[in-house]
Amino acid sequence: MSWRSSFRCSKFRHVFGKPSNKEHSYDGVPITRGVHDNHYCSANPCFIAVVTECEGGGAFLVLPLHHTGRVDPQHPRVCGHRGRVLDVKWNPFNDHCIASCSEDGTVKIWDVPVCGVQQNLTTARKTLIGHSRRVGLIEWHPIAENLLLSSAYDYKVLLWDVSQAGSVLRCPVRVVLSPVHHRYPSDALLLSVSFNSDGSRLAVTSKDRRVRVLDPRTGKILQVSRSNSHRASKVLFIGGLKMLLSTGSSIWNHRQIVLWDPDDLSEPLYEEVLDGSAGVLFPFYDPDTHMLYLAGKGDGNIRYYELSTEKPYISFLTEYRSLLPQKGLGVMPKRGLDVSACEVFRFYRLISIKDLVEPLSMIVPRKEVSITPDLYPMTAGNQAAMTAQEWLSGINRSPVLMSLKPGIGVSNPYPETPAEKMDPQRPENNDFMEEAFLEEQLSYQDAKYPRKVSDLSGWQPDETLLTNFFTPHCCEPAEKPPPNTENELLQAFYRQQDEIRGLKDKLNEKNVRISQLELDIRNTRNNLRATF
Repeated sequence: MSWRSSFRCSKFRHVFGKPSNKEHSYDGVPITRGVHDNHYCSANPCFIAVVTECEGGGAFLVLPLHHTGRVDPQHPRVCGHRGRVLDVKWNPFNDHCIASCSEDGTVKIWDVPVCGVQQNLTTARKTLIGHSRRVGLIEWHPIAENLLLSSAYDYKVLLWDVSQAGSVLRCPVRVVLSPVHHRYPSDALLLSVSFNSDGSRLAVTSKDRRVRVLDPRTGKILQVSRSNSHRASKVLFIGGLKMLLSTGSSIWNHRQIVLWDPDDLSEPLYEEVLDGSAGVLFPFYDPDTHMLYLAGKGDGNIRYYELSTEKPYISFLTEYRSLLPQKGLGVMPKRGLDVSACEVFRFYRLISIKDLVEPLSMIVPRKEVSITPDLYPMTAGNQAAMTAQEWLSGINRSPVLMSLKPGIGVSNPYPETPAEKMDPQRPENNDFMEEAFLEEQLSYQDAKYPRKVSDLSGWQPDETLLTNFFTPHCCEPAEKPPPNTENELLQAFYRQQDEIRGLKDKLNEKNVRISQLELDIRNTRNNLRATF
């Protein structure tokens, strides 16, 4: 680790972490035992959501923020998934809307009542069916309203407009990434995603442990990291400083942090080795104070840094230490902090060994408590700058800012775009963009994975994909309609019984064959023993 002087003038040098006592924490929460590298927790000024352990499906708990203390073991949950829940995210522009993804391959949008969940919530407002395998990541767009990104283990990255009509959506508005020719390269399986401040760029880390910067509208890969000394696992856009940060491991399996120029990923701007632990490092950044927080999965400490545009770019401040390891962390948006206590950041630590969710406040010690511009400048509010269709048409805008002073509302500086000014030929333009994206992906994968003509001699179409995948607004094969009459239902039942009977016969034949082979092996061994 490089040495640097600890004597540095900074107003955040004395930031300290203040954990809540047990009465102001959430005790008795059965935190999930899943091993996916996600936060498993999401918070907003009204509610906190925690993924819980559940038998026979997936569920998560939604608690009002003031509902602290001991949580009833029979507290109602959101339990509409058929598989384990892997991630939950609150809508940044609607405190009563939350998205969840699961191992069952679906993404669901839930509406939480104002009074909270009073009974088990099993019916979602929207169900997004576009993936054929488990969905590991979801992320709301930071600027556009009702725009959600999902990434799954079927190597697809899709953008959804959840304001579309219908309770079940099968057609994403954009296909950012998708396998081509049924080849599944490691660079298409995402481990982490991060939008920049205006949502015009998307940074991702993949299974090949490289950092990439994409255009989320077209899926075009703009930059790819080339460093062999850093294997990235998490990535984060540093808003306001025009930098990109990734956490991962070195070639010696030491955890490290790396700063990049998002316009040039050929060489890192800064690289530092932290320790030799094995847990994934989760980065969190506060653009208002330019503070970076690093929390490791399974660690009990959280490191604080201050970032700047001048070398050495990153300065260590101090760290919070605890004897209790964290499984995941949730973060409160800036508009939900207690400004009267000089709170600049708040974590919700998931401590699975005690079934405890512990709020942890980052406090800047001040003698006079006041909302000063250095601690609380204008920050991103809960109002969207544009609609999903405006963003898809190519418009870029900065976030709508708000003041944390009480009594001051949010004023949107962007007038609404009239409907007649929107592009009336949008479906045709969308088809053109999809075809261009397909050609680009084909040329990219053909250059990276050259194949011979004979390689496709035995190729058969994949049932999970259509022959022409990039048809307008289509990502899944057409399903057979359910039986309409009792006679059709009986025919389907008898057909299924015949298939089951045939499978059982094949299984019995295999068992008989296995017994014959075992007998032959035994006889051969006896003959060999008698011979010698």
